[in-house]
Amino acid sequence: MIVTAIDESWPLFRAHTPRWSSQPLSGAGAALHGGRLNRPGVHALYLALGQATAIAEYQQDEMLMPPCMLVAYRARIASVVDFRAGYAPGVWHPLWQDIDCNWRSLAFLEEIDPPTWDLCDQVLAAGHSGILFPSQKSEGVNLVLYLDALRPDDRIEVIDPRGDLPRDQASWPAR
Repeated sequence: MIVTAIDESWPLFRAHTPRWSSQPLSGAGAALHGGRLNRPGVHALYLALGQATAIAEYQQDEMLMPPCMLVAYRARIASVVDFRAGYAPGVWHPLWQDIDCNWRSLAFLEEIDPPTWDLCDQVLAAGHSGILFPSQKSEGVNLVLYLDALRPDDRIEVIDPRGDLPRDQASWPAR
């Protein structure tokens, strides 16, 4: 594995569903059903290294993009697996060839654990806090952080100098 550190100079973004933008540091949504690189029960925060990538990831395959709130972050993370350059034999375990698998189909239709969940397990077992990986939706790069694996000196913060983000669900109208 190739390992790197994230510092405060890295631009990090996430496009949030407006209703849940009051919890920009939560990985609970990903933990509920799982995500590309986290199995259910693993709190994961998916971020992008660019605004356009964050929006493309949020939009997924929707023709018209639903409303979103773009949030910027600053982080200092000591140890993340760096898969930006992709698979190279001898550097990566062969399972890393499957990072682009259709994990949703495997998990929800075929009801089998996608290999990407095993990648998460490998990274966590090796003591790392996340994975940098190419976006499937843009030319950009994503970062998944495993919130429960952050080290005491790791930091992630939301950039909200004017306090514009909602503080709780009460700021959204009832449906």
